[in-house]
Amino acid sequence: MELKNDLLLRAAKGETVERTPVWLMRQAGRILPEYRKVRASVSGFIELAQTPELAAEVTIQPVDILGVDAAIIFSDILVIPEAMGLPYEMVEKRGPHFPETIKSEADVDKLTVANVEESLSYVTKAIEITKSELNGRVPLIGFAGAPWTIFAYMVEGGGSKTFSRAKAMLYTAPEVSHQLLNKITDSTIAYLKAQISAGADLVQVFDSWAGILSHEQYKEFAIPYLRKIADAIQNVPKTIFAKDAHAAFADLSQLDYQTIGLDWTMNPHSVREIVGAHKTLQGNLDPCVLYADKETIRKHTKNMLEKFGSGRHIANLGHGVYPDINPDHVKYFIEAVKEYSLK
Repeated sequence: MELKNDLLLRAAKGETVERTPVWLMRQAGRILPEYRKVRASVSGFIELAQTPELAAEVTIQPVDILGVDAAIIFSDILVIPEAMGLPYEMVEKRGPHFPETIKSEADVDKLTVANVEESLSYVTKAIEITKSELNGRVPLIGFAGAPWTIFAYMVEGGGSKTFSRAKAMLYTAPEVSHQLLNKITDSTIAYLKAQISAGADLVQVFDSWAGILSHEQYKEFAIPYLRKIADAIQNVPKTIFAKDAHAAFADLSQLDYQTIGLDWTMNPHSVREIVGAHKTLQGNLDPCVLYADKETIRKHTKNMLEKFGSGRHIANLGHGVYPDINPDHVKYFIEAVKEYSLK
């Protein structure tokens, strides 16, 4: 199916674009009353994500309502551990929780590499429905969590300020850690390939907890697995978003990801000097700017675009949009990107 708006894909590939494409992490849901209405019709987040027709509906909502240049499938990075045999719960106002965690080599041995066709068909079905209903309006982004980030949740049991249990395993049981990371990586590759077969036009890997590792640990326990994923996926553009990974840009630039995401603490000039001109950069407005008034949002958006300059760029926030932000303020951001990048 020919895309009517392929700005995102062209920008990711380094091709000429008429203006900077724009989308938002966590755009599918959270801020939109239309999303909350759909979610209220089911028991909660997990049922919504596992109901393909509803997942497709909330995936498309931001395209219709906000005017973004891409849709991103409504799902969660933690579907991978569940498909491997470690189920999780989504606790209201607390986030994900794993009743059982990985503590030993025996626990790792119990896990399987995910059988995507059996365990994650609801995601691929949602992608198929979304692609059909989008009818080529914009590209569809698929995604997965990076192996280290998934590892962190599986060992820690949920969110954490320090992920001290997960980090401790890297030091006390490095061989077991690599065994678990390999299983996660193989599952993730199968999952991303299935998303692409179902219709995803681009995939993004989220390394949400990259910043809690030292540079040395990141090079040992993250980079090799990110490389393995990148090398295995060759038929669509790929994005890596490693939050707070300030020391790792030189390493990330050597991997076969066309786009590198920046959080709001990162200076686009500095990153560009490190990674060179052959990568597209994505980001990186502070989500909290969107609490401000229209003119403030426009001013900071313009400033962000000027920092990225005329090189390869996809506009986005530096992290996911926060759930209590006014949708009209998100529209101001999107409109400002479109307006300023046309000049």
